[in-house]
Amino acid sequence: MKMELCSTTPLNRMVRKAHDISRPFIFILLASIIFIAILYGQDFSCTFCHFYRLQPQKILDSSHQNSKSHSNLGEMEKESREEMLPFAIGKTPENCDIFDGKWVKDRKSEPMYEEWECPYIHPQLTCQEYGRPDKDYQYWRWQPHGCDLPKFNATLMLEALRNKRMLFVGDSLNRGQFASMVCLLHRLVPEEGKAMNSSYDSLTVFRMKDYNTTIEFYWAPFLLESNSDDAGDHKAPDRIIRKGSINTHGKIWKGADIVVFNTYLWWITGLPIKMVKGSLKDEVQVTEDVSTEDAYRMAMKSILRWVRRNMDPKKTRVFFTSMSPTHRKSTEWGGEEGGNCYNETTPIDDPEYWGSDSHKSIMEVIHEEFTKSEVPISLLNITQLSSYRKDAHTQIYKKQWGPLTPEQIANPKSYADCVHWCLPGLHDIWNELLYAKLFYP
Repeated sequence: MKMELCSTTPLNRMVRKAHDISRPFIFILLASIIFIAILYGQDFSCTFCHFYRLQPQKILDSSHQNSKSHSNLGEMEKESREEMLPFAIGKTPENCDIFDGKWVKDRKSEPMYEEWECPYIHPQLTCQEYGRPDKDYQYWRWQPHGCDLPKFNATLMLEALRNKRMLFVGDSLNRGQFASMVCLLHRLVPEEGKAMNSSYDSLTVFRMKDYNTTIEFYWAPFLLESNSDDAGDHKAPDRIIRKGSINTHGKIWKGADIVVFNTYLWWITGLPIKMVKGSLKDEVQVTEDVSTEDAYRMAMKSILRWVRRNMDPKKTRVFFTSMSPTHRKSTEWGGEEGGNCYNETTPIDDPEYWGSDSHKSIMEVIHEEFTKSEVPISLLNITQLSSYRKDAHTQIYKKQWGPLTPEQIANPKSYADCVHWCLPGLHDIWNELLYAKLFYP
């Protein structure tokens, strides 16, 4: 039975009285909430932001033990940071690993530039100029499984670099990637608006005046200070590195908006790395032998620490390029005994191929240090995809820095370069991957 309350009943008068009393309380409560929201608006918005980014599975997982909840919150925060990364204009599709795929022969897809069109390529990499008879290595396209690489848009890249400084740091492999990036962009800039400051100093600068932009390469093969830091004369019987010396080179890197690091090849000598505690200029040096993996880990910790202290994650991006493979033993891909990359014209088609010169112990160090670090560095994992490209090396088609012996001339594979890569070529694919991670993280 429904009971109606008449305005004259005692019960109705009690309700109205309670309602009148509650009004000031409600007003005070609402005012307090509004004040707190204004005062701590950023925290509130951040909280809601994290909440609405939760995936259903993560919400379910959050009801599990505390350790899982903390892990999921960490993942949420990481995703939030990635969504707001500088330079990003989109996002790579979920479950798309752009580093996992295959090489596809594509005669319809021309190289993005011709060797003769780009005067900035180091003579160590100009294979056509030095007589390579084929150009097949230029017509292989990297195709990720289940997705596509975004097409490299030079105009977009150049506009993104306006008033910015892009810096490649490392060894000659990173110098090749630097040259590739310059070649990909320079045609958009008139001759009078660009200049290359190229010398044997550690820093090489390509300047585009109208854009107030520089693309730079800094020679530091170990990233730390070493006895191989002279960009023109860096041959040394022993690899000697000064412990804790990241700021020796790091002071030059400050102020860059995009930094691409690499370091690997110079660590692989088969011998322990010599670490010196004092100055490399001391007449008497006290050194200790350190295993390659331990020394490399020290370098990774140093670079992560430097990035944390010197790069603003809200304005800058940092990348690390994994090790570039070599192809010195053709028996590893089913070739003849004693052969190498010389005369190779097609990629390796075995998806499980991994060369012995690519040390998995070093990859493990990179994985361990980067995984446990909160420093925002994007890994360009080029090792596996590059390991298939035994055909893309400079081989014998490059400038030789000294006269060849009769024995070398009689046996070309004895002096074939199976470390560096022709341009145009594989370095351009590395920059396509860099482009994808920069704009579509």
